[in-house]
This record gives sequence, structure tokens and C-alpha cells, in this order.
Amino acid sequence: MDNLLDRFIRYVKIDTQSDFNSKISPSSKKQLDLAVVLKEELISLGLNDVELDENGYIMATLPANTDKNAPVIGLIAHMDTSPDMSGNNVNPKIIKDYDGNDIILNQKNNTLLSPDDFKELKNYTGKTLITTDGTTLLGADDKAGIAEIMTALEYLINNPQIKHGRVRIAFSPDEEIGRGADNLDVKKFGAAYAYTVDGGELGQLEYENFNAANVNVTINGKNIHPGSAKNKMKNSILIAYELHSMLPVNERPEFTEMYEGFFHLNSISGTVEKTDMYYIIRDHDKDKFNNKKTLFKKAVDFINKKYGPKTVKYNMKEMYYNMREKIEPVFHVVEIAKKAIEKAGITPIINPIRGGTDGAKLSYKGLPTPNIFTGGHNFHGKYEYIPLESMHKAVEVIINIIELYLQ
Repeated sequence: MDNLLDRFIRYVKIDTQSDFNSKISPSSKKQLDLAVVLKEELISLGLNDVELDENGYIMATLPANTDKNAPVIGLIAHMDTSPDMSGNNVNPKIIKDYDGNDIILNQKNNTLLSPDDFKELKNYTGKTLITTDGTTLLGADDKAGIAEIMTALEYLINNPQIKHGRVRIAFSPDEEIGRGADNLDVKKFGAAYAYTVDGGELGQLEYENFNAANVNVTINGKNIHPGSAKNKMKNSILIAYELHSMLPVNERPEFTEMYEGFFHLNSISGTVEKTDMYYIIRDHDKDKFNNKKTLFKKAVDFINKKYGPKTVKYNMKEMYYNMREKIEPVFHVVEIAKKAIEKAGITPIINPIRGGTDGAKLSYKGLPTPNIFTGGHNFHGKYEYIPLESMHKAVEVIINIIELYLQ
């Protein structure tokens, strides 16, 4: 466990932000800077079959140290950090024996990490917190997961009395832009079951997520000089507002929780002549998800009937589906993870993911993959932090999972 903090700090200092606009894999070449470091570290730990492929995926094998039959288990984490905030020049602060009060992240811009804003901070009084310096994200999503997997592997190698089956490791690029599982060769990976180590707070265990669709919308207006615009102008901005107003107000992210889905207007920009909008549509329930897509299409049809054909053009793309459908037939993967968390002295927190996960795509590619916690909070921004003690527990849970598959 002694190397866990050093590993994590080393990893977060390498900028690996992924790029939505890129068409290559990995989407940013700088992700390979971390990939090369991880490849060398896996080799130095003594793992077998260490490989970094042309798409930026790393695979490796921890061989079984027993003749007892056990399924091959996969452990997966992603190397990239979110495009939402800079991951360059990450300068973590280490707060030992946290006193439960405000933490000054950055005096210059007066950035505070405060329990007034984040009540769960009080749960970590007396613990060691790793925070940002208030100018970047931290990168615990998901470099904490990588560090925890690496540390668990090192522990198992150094303690051969702990018997285990064959374990496969994968570190992937581009999870933050929804492509993390796209080029992971499940057949080559060769695991029967896997776990992404990519969750949040201590004790989280997740095996269901949103069904997801993304919608790019273009609204074509007609720009006429306002002095002579009567009965001629079509203001695409106002038509965009009208389209948006046709979607249920109470089905927006800010009014939903748990299993409630939503329509989220993620971005909008435009002029009288043309407006572009980007939506995400989410729901855990497949029927409700399909109903949301149908409602969106009906709203577009209404606008086109009112203002003329092709006023609104859109491209709706389904992104991923709820992995629960694929996990339920092999529910022991959840039960084992739950038992592993309890064995570590933690109460499992089992909630639906209000987002996506590589595990969803992997489960539909034939590799059932629930998600377990890293211990982090407030991902993707300057208020991100992670307690070191929660990271230690994540390592313990990973080791417990591997052991339990042999029993």
C-alpha cells in the first residue's frame, strides 16, 4: 500500500485529457504518455503478455498461482481525463488529518472546498485528502482506479500465499468521450467477467446505468432586415426556444434523480439564420427511453409542419444501453463484489449510475462488467478530491474480489 499515493500523484501529473472533436484513437496523443509509463510499470511488476496496441489500449496478465479452477477475471480503468476542465499542470494538495473545515484550494482566485457546499466532506474528518490546487481537475477519474489496480497487483505478486486465478488487466483511452470500450477486443481480452474500477465514493457498486441517445439539431431560419421582416423573417433562435419548450420541464437533469430520466440541452449557439443545439436523452427504463425519443421526434415534426419542411434537421444517435439486462443473468458478479466490499468492512452503496460507463458497452459486447468505487468525489472539476483511506479500501476490495472467485 505504501506506493499507492506516489503512483496516483505520478499519474495525475501526466495530462491525458481526451478530445471530443478528434476522429482518431486515442483521441489525443498525450494519452499515450501515460500509456507508455503504465506499460513499463506492468512489465517491471512482472506481469505477462503486456501489450500497448495502436489504439492506445494496454492489456496484461497476472497468471494464476494455483491449479484450482477459477474464471478469468478482468480489471479495467481508463487513462483519459474529462474535457470539461484542464488536466494540464495538475498540482495536487495533500491535506493530512483533515479538520472538517474549509480547505483553501487557491488563495489567488479564492477557491474553497467547503463542507457548506459539499456536506460529505465532514465524513472524512481526520483522514488524508488529496485535492486540486483550484485551477485544474484532479484526475481521480480514473487515475485513482489505475493506481488502485496497480497497487492490488503489486500486493498479490508480493504475497503469493494469496491464491488466485488468472487476472486480465486493461487500461483504456477515451472513456470520458464515450469511446472507451469501442476498440477493446473482448475476445482477445479473454475474461469471463470484469469490473471497471471507475466509481465514486467509498462503497459504491453499480450494475445499471442509463440508456443513452445524443441528438444534434440544426434549425434553419430566414434572416431579413428587421425593418422589413414582417411575415418574412424566421428567427431560428426563437424557433429553437419553441422546440425546447415542447419538452417536459420536469424532465430536465436539475429536476430528476435516481431512476428518473431526462432531456438535457447541453449546448446551443446561433443567429437568426441558423441555430445549432445539442441534446442528450437518458432513461434507465427502455420503454420510457423509447418514449422520450418518440416525443422528441414529434416535437420536431410539429415545428417542421408549422414553419416549413427542413426548418429543423436532426441526427439522433443511440450511444449505449442499460447493462442491467446483461448483468442479471450472471448476477453472482454483483454478489461477489458486494461480499468483497462487506469483507473490507464497508457498507455497499448500490445505486443506479446516472450516466454511462465502459461496463455498459462491454456488457453488450459479451463481457458482464459492473463498476466498483475508487473513493473520489466531485469529478471533472476544480473541487475534485479523494480520501487516501478510501483508495486503500478500494485496493482491498479488488484483492477480495479476486480471492472470492477462487472459493
